Amino acid sequence: MAVDDIDSAIVRELQRNARQTNRELARAVGVAPSTCLERVRLLRDRGVITGYHADVSLTALGREVQALLNVQVRPLNREVIEGFKSYASGLPEVLSVFVLAGGDDFLVHVAVPSVEGLHAFLMDRFSARREIVGFRSSVIYQHHRNRVIDPPDPAGSAR
Repeated sequence: MAVDDIDSAIVRELQRNARQTNRELARAVGVAPSTCLERVRLLRDRGVITGYHADVSLTALGREVQALLNVQVRPLNREVIEGFKSYASGLPEVLSVFVLAGGDDFLVHVAVPSVEGLHAFLMDRFSARREIVGFRSSVIYQHHRNRVIDPPDPAGSAR
């Protein structure tokens, strides 16, 4: 089932502010509150809306330094890939783990207290792992994330 214009507007508004009331949301998208409530329920049931969360400041949590780690593992098989993915995902410093195709097998996004903390993380958590055959780290100076994601234009044209 495709996402129509009303569903898209609801999703866009919830991404901007998921704490607004159903009445406020309905007013913003131009539908009755009962219609809005049912549409939101259906969007959750269909897996379009997968949850609600609070954004937190990494700096306020003492994680001043973020980095992207490009990781290569061997041998390349399901057991090694799944094992490393589970290991990395369970580390408290790790924000995201991406499994890749191409030259690198993983991209791992971490947030640590300092550059020294990043070095310690790499030495203590990655260097001793036998499946890791190489890694590179890139410190992130700035990070911008699009907070509102629209579905692709059905006509396929770029905006």
